[in-house]
Amino acid sequence: MKFGFIGVGLIGEVLVRKIKAAGHQVKIANSRGPQTLQTFAAEIGATAVTVEEAVQDVDIVFLVIPQKNVADLPKHLFKKVKKGTIVVDVGNYYPLRDGVIDAMENGMVESEWVEKQIGYPIVKVFNSINWRALDALSLPKGTAGRIALPISGDDAHAKEVISKLIDQIGYDPYDAGKIADSWRHQPGSPVYCTNVTREELTTWLPKVDRSSLPERRNLGVKLHLELLEQDIEKNVKSYGQAMRNALLKERI
Repeated sequence: MKFGFIGVGLIGEVLVRKIKAAGHQVKIANSRGPQTLQTFAAEIGATAVTVEEAVQDVDIVFLVIPQKNVADLPKHLFKKVKKGTIVVDVGNYYPLRDGVIDAMENGMVESEWVEKQIGYPIVKVFNSINWRALDALSLPKGTAGRIALPISGDDAHAKEVISKLIDQIGYDPYDAGKIADSWRHQPGSPVYCTNVTREELTTWLPKVDRSSLPERRNLGVKLHLELLEQDIEKNVKSYGQAMRNALLKERI
């Protein structure tokens, strides 16, 4: 399959490496131009391109950029994609980084806001796992303790395609519902960065309290910064357990 990536930060680089290692063709782009990605592209066998070129003649486009930057993408960018192209939103809204975005502060689901900005339907996934865990904790299908990743979207076929990809790179896909339901795995959810299994997702996801997400998101950011300061963030299992202890303290 052919993939286009807009954004190659920490989690973007992990995804690019895993998808390229699985035998797929990958184009990568960022806001600074293809010349800034040439070294990485040459290292893994990807192709560095412009943002406009990243969405052309591909099967799947990954948006791996800060939420605030979605609004800065070229207008009508996704009018250039071929029919059937799947767009995956990996981002999350953090007011500390993105500034206050009124629509989301007033209750709009993050990925619905993204759809509105780009004028194209999306699938939401890979937003609920820390980049280090995504890099290090993949397991073969059927292995006990395999991490499950919630996937939300309105197109059943698109979710099926992305589910197969998730399984291919070492994680269990879990259908979390429509794009309007994707708030259940936004920051602050007890399934966010806590390395949950399929069984745990089945139990916890339906019980997520939407009203608690902003407070828990802020708690998660505070804890992340503390773990970063203590150098615990590099230990993926300890990091996931610390997040789990904090975000599950009240058992949803």
